[in-house]
Amino acid sequence: MAQRTYNVLFLCTGNSARSIMAEALIGHWGMGRFHGYSAGSQPKGTVHPLALQLLESLNFPTADLRSKSWGEFARPGAPQMDFVFTVCDNAAAEVCPIWPGQPMTAHWGVADPAAVEGDEVTRVQAFRTALRELENRIRIFAALPIGSLDTLRLQEELDAIGGKTAATANAGDPRS
Repeated sequence: MAQRTYNVLFLCTGNSARSIMAEALIGHWGMGRFHGYSAGSQPKGTVHPLALQLLESLNFPTADLRSKSWGEFARPGAPQMDFVFTVCDNAAAEVCPIWPGQPMTAHWGVADPAAVEGDEVTRVQAFRTALRELENRIRIFAALPIGSLDTLRLQEELDAIGGKTAATANAGDPRS
């Protein structure tokens, strides 16, 4: 029997950094079980160069990553989402579109690396920290036995992942 592929949408206001990185990460850590998407309520229209640089340095594919509106995923014919995760506090506080299929949702807030000011080292470190936090959460999510959890238990697990910190999973990651 073929394994089901779940569609996952990561939302952020600008869709230029965190949600983009999450889209790339779920493709890798999901190992074919998940197809990732990202979008923003007020997309910047471009992907932040430091997000692309970091993902490329870690050999993640970036060619198809683009900043886009969450409206693309609320219209007829859009891929039906199984999960929708907000990764920034602003997007979590906004009124989201009605997603076809009533996907499960959770908030996995991560500090905005694009908002960090300072020298290049400081800004790059902010992107690495955000990527590590997202990666830890996505790895935990991808390991869940989704098909064997009832809806209430799965929602509890999704919410708990949002409360995880970068230190809770793979703290010794050499990429940090």
